[in-house]
Amino acid sequence: MTHVSTRFNQRLGKILSRHRLVEDEQIGDALQHAGDQGSLTRLLVENGTVDECQLLGVLAIETGVAPIDLDRLQVDENPCEELREKTARSCRVLPVVKSAGVLTVAIADPHDIVLLDEIRNVTRCHIQPVLACDFRIEEAIDRLYGDGRKEIEEVLDDYGDLELELRDNNEEEDGIMELSFQGNESPVVKIVNHVIYQALRERASDIHFEPQDRALRIRYRCDGVLREAQQPPAKLRASIISRLKIMAGLDIAERRIPQDGKFQLRIEGRQVDFRVSTLPTVHGEKVVLRILDSSSLALSLETLGFEEKALSDIRDAISRSHGMLLVTGPTGSGKSTSLYSCVNEVLSVEENITTVEDPVEYQIEGVIQVPVNSKRGMTFARALRSILRQDPDTVMIGEIRDLETAEIAVKASLTGHRVFSTLHTNDAPSTVTRLVDMGIDPFLVSSAIQCIAAQRLCRRLCEDCKCEVGSLPPRRLEALGFLPEEAKDATLWESVGCLRCQGGYRGRFALLETMVMNDEIRRAVVEGASALEIRDIALKNGMVTLRRAGVLNALRGKTSLEEVLRVTQGD
Repeated sequence: MTHVSTRFNQRLGKILSRHRLVEDEQIGDALQHAGDQGSLTRLLVENGTVDECQLLGVLAIETGVAPIDLDRLQVDENPCEELREKTARSCRVLPVVKSAGVLTVAIADPHDIVLLDEIRNVTRCHIQPVLACDFRIEEAIDRLYGDGRKEIEEVLDDYGDLELELRDNNEEEDGIMELSFQGNESPVVKIVNHVIYQALRERASDIHFEPQDRALRIRYRCDGVLREAQQPPAKLRASIISRLKIMAGLDIAERRIPQDGKFQLRIEGRQVDFRVSTLPTVHGEKVVLRILDSSSLALSLETLGFEEKALSDIRDAISRSHGMLLVTGPTGSGKSTSLYSCVNEVLSVEENITTVEDPVEYQIEGVIQVPVNSKRGMTFARALRSILRQDPDTVMIGEIRDLETAEIAVKASLTGHRVFSTLHTNDAPSTVTRLVDMGIDPFLVSSAIQCIAAQRLCRRLCEDCKCEVGSLPPRRLEALGFLPEEAKDATLWESVGCLRCQGGYRGRFALLETMVMNDEIRRAVVEGASALEIRDIALKNGMVTLRRAGVLNALRGKTSLEEVLRVTQGD
């Protein structure tokens, strides 16, 4: 595919600056984040920096081309057979209507004369451009041509019952595969590439390949929830699984034991990492791909959606020269992203920052990152001992899993080091008792920890289709964590679903429960207080619980009450 050009992004930035829709500093940051291939339009619109209608309005003024609302456009049938899906996707244009030899196409950059000439030559029509955002054009192309299922069906029709050959013809000298859809590739390669590409377009965090009795079910985890995607027939099951194992460098002959691997793909000019896990089942091997796309990683504490108090508590903890910051929560709750954001916050040329991770999920320039390799004896504890002899200022530990790692981390925080790490506990107060149960002296726990943050990820309501919920009984709301005055006049919102979102939600933000270790809590820990007693003290000192943080966001219309109840426990 072609990409959003740097020239167009820069021209768009100047237009927005000239019309004073966006601050120059915000434009500079967005341009840097978009890089050479990303969409500046998508970044600015989806972050809420600029309104999409205003953006199209100033672009229409500057270019003299009329804008079009693609969401209101009925795109059931391609008006121009000559403009095939491959061309539409590669040129990022949408055929709108064809009449008397004139083809109207939606385009993001009407000044791209070369592109317009290319479309004219392909379609043999006079081209009438209309203006739309690049990512809206991509969404409309998906609605017009399908999300890849049609392509899979065509591949299967072409090859019928022929024996499928697996060829790894994507390999490059640097060991990174290029995701492409060339005609000389085997159908299995094409299908796997389509599945991965569609998952990236939908911002999925995981892809599940699940063997069933008569099919291979494929599901994407988007915004923390699994949903079904393509379903190739059972006859391709073994070939697709083998292709994935080849990509990850796994033993395709070994089907009886779980295997773990990884690979990298170059997609639209950026490198995306994939972690691969296989698991034997009664119908064959299940494969899960974890997508680690650093281009979508937000390394800023402000963008994570923390409450004001939580953000203040985190910033206060990481501003200290020593002590521990622990982020807790279940798998997939965004703990690593929060830690990376904290690392980015303290990153400077004066600081020696070292991380030990299993595995290293995202690479940060200026940070020394050490991968754990248990098979070769490189455990968290062993890596930590070596790191502490490397004169670090800040140490990030991917996860505290055992007593040995916990002891080294605590001692490091007490000897002048700033330590960031994670634990698997349900809330902030129980983290203290968990460390004590592991065998750490209560006095050391109370002295080492500066702040504990329990975290959950909550889906954000789509601003384009959310609607108000009918009134709920105040008593019911109070039982769920609303204050009496809030429950009386509460305005709540619910998900509906539209073309721009996934079932009424678009994106996620973090709910955070922060417990700062003040003198009263430290004294309670040393005296052997229970998690409930510590929780009572923390609440008295102003701790905002996960449920309370969720309720506040539901009142703001940022998420639904249903979603808050799904991701948090009652207080």
